[in-house]
Amino acid sequence: MKISLMIEGQNGLNWKSWKSIVEIAEKHGFYGLYRSDHFTNANPPDLDSLELWVSLTYVAAMTERIKFGSLVSPVSFRQPVFTARMAAAVDDLSKGRLKLGLGAGWQEREHQAFGFELLNVSQRFDRFEEGLQIITNLFHKKDHFSFEGNYYNLKDVILLPNPEREGGPEILIGGNGEKLTFPLVATYAQEWNAIFLTPKQVEKKNLFMDQTLIKSGKEPKSVRRSLMTNLTYAQNSERLKAKLKGRDPEEMQASGFVAGLKDDVIDQLNQYQQIHLDEIMLQWLDLNDLDGLVHFTENVLPEFL
Repeated sequence: MKISLMIEGQNGLNWKSWKSIVEIAEKHGFYGLYRSDHFTNANPPDLDSLELWVSLTYVAAMTERIKFGSLVSPVSFRQPVFTARMAAAVDDLSKGRLKLGLGAGWQEREHQAFGFELLNVSQRFDRFEEGLQIITNLFHKKDHFSFEGNYYNLKDVILLPNPEREGGPEILIGGNGEKLTFPLVATYAQEWNAIFLTPKQVEKKNLFMDQTLIKSGKEPKSVRRSLMTNLTYAQNSERLKAKLKGRDPEEMQASGFVAGLKDDVIDQLNQYQQIHLDEIMLQWLDLNDLDGLVHFTENVLPEFL
């Protein structure tokens, strides 16, 4: 199981912290570096929120090893043509290391604040599928094509230059929904990313994903499986207690989070590894504690390399 780092971009991220995080991820053994695509938090206060595609372009230019990408970028405020153009360019710049995580959008506050229409859930996923169709066609088609939908209309378009990687960047779709999300994964994605699940929950969802893929005429192994979940980690008991803020680590683990000191965290990650996840993206919320992040890379990551 590959271990990667996930950053919430709306959680106080700016250039100073992003440059440090990118350097840690590249030099200290993380497989990948991913970040959310939000303009602001779901609830106040508003914090620094470095723009997604500008920050990913920096990663593409300043690193040589790590995978990186969006986890995830919503079509609700990212017009799919622009997303496809930016993603293809950034992937080419990085020599094929971008993972394009896409979503329908969910956070009401940022949509209302910045003037984007979120829609109801059914309409949201209909629009999401149209966006997936457009992005996929732009990546794959070598000739001009047109598209007529309820939300997007294109006439005689082509993506030039064609993506250097055949088929363009890999598409990841995140979410736990068996009814709406899983069929889209089976049709459009190379990777399914579960969110905040325990190992047992991932196993159950994996079986359902296998069934969805088989019904779609695909092999279960054709779609990789990953998980994004929170990591609450510290070097010692005193620092961990401060980070937990009264929360019970065992209750957090029961909610699908990874929490504790070195040995506990290694044990929890081993449980995820035993269910054959391809990759786990660990969400690091405390951008003021990069020393703790480095400690994790020095004391936990070596167990999985």
